[in-house]
Amino acid sequence: MVVIIDFDGTCVTHAFPEVGVDIGAEEVLKNIVNNNHLLLLSTMRCNHTFVPSSDQPDIIAKAGNYLDDALDWFNKRGIPLWGIQTNPTQSGWTTSPKPYGHLIIDDIALGCPLKIDLTISNKPFVDWEKVKQLLIEKNII
Repeated sequence: MVVIIDFDGTCVTHAFPEVGVDIGAEEVLKNIVNNNHLLLLSTMRCNHTFVPSSDQPDIIAKAGNYLDDALDWFNKRGIPLWGIQTNPTQSGWTTSPKPYGHLIIDDIALGCPLKIDLTISNKPFVDWEKVKQLLIEKNII
């Protein structure tokens, strides 16, 4: 099974352009991988040397290696990614830019369990204890 995973608000709290604080994703992501599933990172983070611009007030437009920061988070925790921004196998059967997977864990996905802890973030983020229980119920982990 390919599990598509977001980063900000999903693996860590929202703190872009910084990397947010731990919210309990590490154990569950390792459990997913240890059960022979593949992780595919799909995030808005990217690396760019130019200064981007946006007319949307909630968009932080700064140059930086923000995708590398997310990849470092996974590497430091020993969580292997099978794909980054794309499914490595799908180019043979589609030109769609949407990554193909079987399950998406993303803080903006309808129905994804969220929690609010104002001591660490002013935005909701994924509740990994509830996600873990859902994955157990579905026999994924």
